[in-house]
Amino acid sequence: MLPVPMAAAAPSSPHSLATASGLLLGTMALAMAAGALLGWLAGSGGIGLLIGAIVGIPLSIAVVYTVYSRAGS
Repeated sequence: MLPVPMAAAAPSSPHSLATASGLLLGTMALAMAAGALLGWLAGSGGIGLLIGAIVGIPLSIAVVYTVYSRAGS
């Protein structure tokens, strides 16, 4: 019987799924809070919260993309 060769260890990444999730949630929460504050100042916190959530989705994706693209270079 031949011995089974050991697989090489995958290179470790400084970023994990938890890091990406934290960046997504943190950026989204920050955008929603800023939207709610601006909406409250303008007279409707609910509308500001909604606009903050809409703006926060692509913003949080851009933040994660930026962080992970810098890690690859």
